[in-house]
Amino acid sequence: MTSSNAPTQPQPPYTDPAHVADALRSEGYALLRPSDVALLAGCPLDALTALTPSWDRLELDNYLKDGGRYRRRRHSCFIDRGDALEQSPHRAHWQPVEYNALHGGMHRLFVPIEPGTVEQPAWRKLLRALGDVCSQARGTQAGPAQPWYVEAHQFRIDTLDGIGRPTPEGAHRDGVDFVAVILVGRENIKGGETRVFEADGPKGQRFTMTEPWTLLLLDDAAVIHESTPIQPLTAGAGGHRDTLVLTWRAGAFQGDDAETTGA
Repeated sequence: MTSSNAPTQPQPPYTDPAHVADALRSEGYALLRPSDVALLAGCPLDALTALTPSWDRLELDNYLKDGGRYRRRRHSCFIDRGDALEQSPHRAHWQPVEYNALHGGMHRLFVPIEPGTVEQPAWRKLLRALGDVCSQARGTQAGPAQPWYVEAHQFRIDTLDGIGRPTPEGAHRDGVDFVAVILVGRENIKGGETRVFEADGPKGQRFTMTEPWTLLLLDDAAVIHESTPIQPLTAGAGGHRDTLVLTWRAGAFQGDDAETTGA
């Protein structure tokens, strides 16, 4: 059973699903309810929920510089050409230190997302639909001349050691065009508040995503984001927070640009 385990808070600032691209352009983010995510993807919510068991089979992230063992993950890359989403050969994840001071500059090779996950129709429908939203927000159309380079990360942050950190690098940008943070589930935890702030201004939002398949879509150039640490709701008991993080980047995957290939 999935439990939100979050205290009562003000209603999160949900976006009208008819104006997601407009919200990205004007506010720098859009927040969608699970039912609206399913509607956007063109599949039943149950089809998205069917992806959830694969989060029980993630593998330990051995790259954490804080020495923690609270993060498990899988990672795969895709190219969205508008009419098709193709999985690229498995590759390391790379970010410049300008965007990730803690883990930037490292080629981190994680185990790939299971074939049985990416082969489910709901997976491709979700990624393609969100790619279309990114194209609308940019006023372009994904296609052979302008594909999106998409990275997908399955995360599980647990509290087996007492505390788990969804964003150990702190408030950050990712160095891409758009980022989606999708809550897949949370079990026996407190914390995990999402914070979104203007990159060059005073405005910000703080809220906790509690319902599985709630989606936060971000314009990475416009806002910075973070999630606060989590702790077990019941002392001595384990807990976890599962998310799917997707990024879209025009031109190339990070690390493949001419100016960074030698980094």
